[in-house]
Amino acid sequence: MSSKDAAKRPKPKQATEPRQPRQSRKTAVITGVTGQDGSYLAELLLGKGYEVIGVVRRTSHDSYERIGHLLDRVQIVAADLLDQHSLTTVIRDAKPDEVYNLAAQSFVPTSWNQPVLTGEFTALGVTRLLEAIRLAHPQARFYQASSSEMFGKAVETPQRETTPFYPRSPYGVAKVYGHWITVNYRESYGMYAVSGILFNHESPRRGLEFVTRKVSDAVARIKLGKATELRLGKLDSGRDWGFAGDYVDAMWRMLQQPEPKDYVVGTGKMHTVRDLCAAAFRHVGLDWQKYVAVDPRFVRPAEVDTLLADASRARKELGWTPRVSFEQLVEMMVDADLERLA
Repeated sequence: MSSKDAAKRPKPKQATEPRQPRQSRKTAVITGVTGQDGSYLAELLLGKGYEVIGVVRRTSHDSYERIGHLLDRVQIVAADLLDQHSLTTVIRDAKPDEVYNLAAQSFVPTSWNQPVLTGEFTALGVTRLLEAIRLAHPQARFYQASSSEMFGKAVETPQRETTPFYPRSPYGVAKVYGHWITVNYRESYGMYAVSGILFNHESPRRGLEFVTRKVSDAVARIKLGKATELRLGKLDSGRDWGFAGDYVDAMWRMLQQPEPKDYVVGTGKMHTVRDLCAAAFRHVGLDWQKYVAVDPRFVRPAEVDTLLADASRARKELGWTPRVSFEQLVEMMVDADLERLA
């Protein structure tokens, strides 16, 4: 983004004045609002007439690229999952109907390099937010972003709500903690607290460090003559990939149910990293095998081989189904990177 574009970008609204009493309009608090899922969820809730309050960490620079088009409609407040007081203040002041916890240290490879920090954000951060709700506004309905990485070395395929967890990374372990502390607060305090066990979901807003975006970005660069090679780790790893815009709809549906319950969300179709490469290169008329090289540096210390969702409960009870296919998702991401780099 150029400095000229940054200057034109609207500044986020700050919560500097007391909020006026609400009428019938619902209010939602979203942590991680500047991330992929947070941006799509904010769009969804604004479209449904919600007042949306986005929680961001106080940093020396802003990172509102994904929600720049929403800043005139989203109220931005500063708080941190590492700081109990700031979270309690946000919940006390907002008195939200719904709270979506999408903030985390969410990149699996980084969790080996920063396992303690990952635990602080991705595990204990959930407890701090639940405590804030319990103390300041226990009527709020809470959504926790759980992950298919909790299944890790899966003991059965496909994975469903009753499949035992076997995490294979500090990130997966932290997500298991966050999942079970959410269950614990639900059962201990009668709070409406649920977890969505979401399988891999991607979009053009995905960070460049994630394999799907790494592939789409490399394909665009190679097609445009800006690169000649794509280096990846294990090509046989299988994942259930869907579109993030579809998955945030499932999050919202979970908080509209009469009783709090956890749900697995996924497409029920698995593709390998090799399939991902083939589809992405095929979209631009290239043979992936001429450009992709396996690099041991990108292999995880403990690999997760196969993740495949059984989302039959979500389909039956939430009425949720994915709308974007794997091929459509890959083409969408490649086209977005072609446009960005052209």
